[in-house]
Amino acid sequence: MERAFYIKRRFMYNLSPVKVLTVCFSVTLAILCYLGATPAAFATEISPNATIASLFSFSGERPDNLGVTMGKLSPCPTSPNCVSSQAEATDKKHQIEPLKYESSAKRAFVHLKEIIEEMDNAKIIKSDAHYLYAEFTSSLMGYVDDVEFFLDRKSDVIQVRSASRLGQSDLGVNRKRVEEIRSKFSA
Repeated sequence: MERAFYIKRRFMYNLSPVKVLTVCFSVTLAILCYLGATPAAFATEISPNATIASLFSFSGERPDNLGVTMGKLSPCPTSPNCVSSQAEATDKKHQIEPLKYESSAKRAFVHLKEIIEEMDNAKIIKSDAHYLYAEFTSSLMGYVDDVEFFLDRKSDVIQVRSASRLGQSDLGVNRKRVEEIRSKFSA
């Protein structure tokens, strides 16, 4: 019995502060993930969630393949955390319809920019007459999604691509975001 007490006591004293902090951090992170840490884009306003996001910040690096090349946005990676209106019709995992407009192309693109500016957690990084690039940041873990729009005058539509920077699955967040934008755009 005395030996068991000695082993238990010795084990307790061999825990370094780093080990204790690592365990505490791991447990906290697991709890946060369990409570609904989806990589959805939310407002970057000052809130408890924004504070947590600033602590963890899984933003990743801004991709270097953004923009329009020869009338095309970058193709989606093989992971299911991206949607694109320029994906092949047979690629059901990534394909999404472009935004259709009935007003003038210029007015439609201005309207789209207004919608993005009003959305929580969106930050427009680049905008010109034919291209708009915005970052959407989730409030809980600081995940960043890159969303691009291209005014395709040849097809009279606005092409769209929305992709998560990190991870494998986005739990459908990019598709839902584009559909939310489409709903506001069509209203």
